[in-house]
Amino acid sequence: MALAVAALQLAGASASAQDLTAGSILKKVLTREVCGHDVAVDHARCHSHVVLDRNGNDLATATPSGLSPASLRSAYNVTGSGSAGTVIAVVDAYHYANAESDLAVYRSQFGLPACTKANGCFKQVDQNGGTKYPSGNKGWNQEAALDLDMVSAMCPSCSIVLVEASSSSMSNLATAANTAAQLSGVRAVSNSYGGSESGSTSYASLYNHLNVAMVVSSGDSGYGVQFPASSPHVTAVGGTSLKTASNSRGWTETAWSGAGSGCSTVYAKLSWQTDSGCAMRTVADVSAVADPATGVAVYGPKKIGTKSAWQVYGGTSVAAPIIAGIYGVNGGPVTYGADPYSHTNSLYDVTSGSNGSCSPSYLCTATAGYDGPTGLGTPNGATAF
Repeated sequence: MALAVAALQLAGASASAQDLTAGSILKKVLTREVCGHDVAVDHARCHSHVVLDRNGNDLATATPSGLSPASLRSAYNVTGSGSAGTVIAVVDAYHYANAESDLAVYRSQFGLPACTKANGCFKQVDQNGGTKYPSGNKGWNQEAALDLDMVSAMCPSCSIVLVEASSSSMSNLATAANTAAQLSGVRAVSNSYGGSESGSTSYASLYNHLNVAMVVSSGDSGYGVQFPASSPHVTAVGGTSLKTASNSRGWTETAWSGAGSGCSTVYAKLSWQTDSGCAMRTVADVSAVADPATGVAVYGPKKIGTKSAWQVYGGTSVAAPIIAGIYGVNGGPVTYGADPYSHTNSLYDVTSGSNGSCSPSYLCTATAGYDGPTGLGTPNGATAF
């Protein structure tokens, strides 16, 4: 029996109803964009959605709900755990004062090794690599909690550094990403935000780091291209709905309706991209779970109040740090976003689902082989990364 939940408009953000399959019962879940759409010119918004309760408040629970690290690693056939010498950087805006303590709760709950400043696993810096932290922001703190948890889930033995941009301006975020890529031991940088391609060429070079995987979420508003996902120097990550199944894999995926995709109007096509319906750079390259209705467990701040709690998140902000973590598990060399294109046999092809209407249709509709919303597919182990 279907339970319909009307879409709401909340202060500073929009909420939407998402399908949730639980056995044979089709339900709807209400979600809120933690960063909202109302951002200033030349600023970015993060791409995460939090599941809400029936009153329109962030659904907060005493114990975790949503996909666990074990479920995510099972779905993507990830068996390695990385090493402490491999560092995954997470770039977000504003200061997250409780980052270390919230991360500790997540990792302890799921039996992951402790990752603290004291043991050298966790580090937190400003956009220039120092400790002059910016002011806080609840929405971006929720985004950062999600990012840190997903990196931990996929690469539990990797070290983590949280790099905090002074604001959500594209310039400050790009500066933070550039700093992150140059920190010692960093192999992948997770960027779960995006903005307009217009004017982006002035800071595009800050994402250009050979042998460091710049991983970027593709968007959470459906068909359409955002920067830095459209940069020729990044791995752009689209999104899927991930559900258990009675097949040999044990899981099935379809394109998530909110995943960003399309054809850049600014950046040239990459030599390793061979799709014929876009003369410029095509988004995305690969994908992972993003649908809030098949969302992940996260421990982090609530919108209201000072205490943290267990929540369920979605958006391509989930997918990007998952892929960044898998780059960490692989631990090998990186050639921008090219590597998955030469390892398509190590990806699960996603062949159904859509994020809108477009021409040619593969830019917004999943199909066999390459498509916009899911790229080449989702991880089947770490070899493609």
